[in-house]
Amino acid sequence: MTRAVLVSRSAAPAVTDVDLPDPAEGEALVDVTHSSVNYKDGLALLGNPGVARVDPLVPGIDVVGTVSAVGPGVRDVAIGDRVVLNGAGLGETRHGGWADQAVVPAEPLVVLPDGVPDPFAAAIGTAGFTAMLSVLALERFVDPGDGPVLVTGASGGVGTVAIALLAARGYRVTASTGRTEHEDSLRRLGAAEVVDRAALAEPGKPLQRATWAGAVDSVGGATLANVIASTRWGGAVTACGLAQDSALPTTVMPFILRAVSLLGINSVEAPGALRRQAWARLATDLDSALLAGVTRTVDLAGAIDTGAEVVAGRVHGRTVVDLG
Repeated sequence: MTRAVLVSRSAAPAVTDVDLPDPAEGEALVDVTHSSVNYKDGLALLGNPGVARVDPLVPGIDVVGTVSAVGPGVRDVAIGDRVVLNGAGLGETRHGGWADQAVVPAEPLVVLPDGVPDPFAAAIGTAGFTAMLSVLALERFVDPGDGPVLVTGASGGVGTVAIALLAARGYRVTASTGRTEHEDSLRRLGAAEVVDRAALAEPGKPLQRATWAGAVDSVGGATLANVIASTRWGGAVTACGLAQDSALPTTVMPFILRAVSLLGINSVEAPGALRRQAWARLATDLDSALLAGVTRTVDLAGAIDTGAEVVAGRVHGRTVVDLG
């Protein structure tokens, strides 16, 4: 038995005892020290069928902890390794990290680099991992000297980490947010300018003034369409979210007249080699003090309360779940 948050269609989310199986072939048992609260976790708490695909379910798409047992065929991790896992079905198709222990697929586990403490890894979480994947993709097309880079959804988990990572690499970052009360915090992370998201939120022309060398978008909808329409020739935009809308009301004009590239980011199914590359960069590129300034910590019961706040867009930065 393990202490965990359990979500079911027949009862409200609660902290309870949950039976865990022994790790099967290709799986590992992790003694969880920390997890985090993400948008998907909030949707799981609400019973969203697109996220909570099994019933009952332990939420938590992030796991940070120490391997305590492995199943047959596991070679890349060993008992005693400090590890992190983001996505890979956790908190969606299988029990996740809001528990004292978690049985997880071993192949996508990443052994934490030296110098990355468990709480810092959890503060990074899926949001920071996704931000790093976005930066890695954007770097293939956009250099720091090419012009300003836009980050939408800047007050959220992906946005805050993306700003810090891009600024550390020398990019001039503009942050777009609907929560302008966080302007000082976003500037401390590295944003050179902060703009109100309302300027991008309504449908616009298919081609607009060429402004951005690149962008990291976690919003989707009309916002993403406007960002694409205002990206310079040869620029690139990464897309990793749909907080505004899953539809993309745009045309082919920015792609064929300005050679703009739209880069999809999928952190859930990222292969092991890419995960290790991203975490190696996070260990060197992300200032832990900057992230600590936009991170708060809760226990399991607090995670339940925070989930609704995340979905409502009332949480700035990252929320760590401490299992200790």
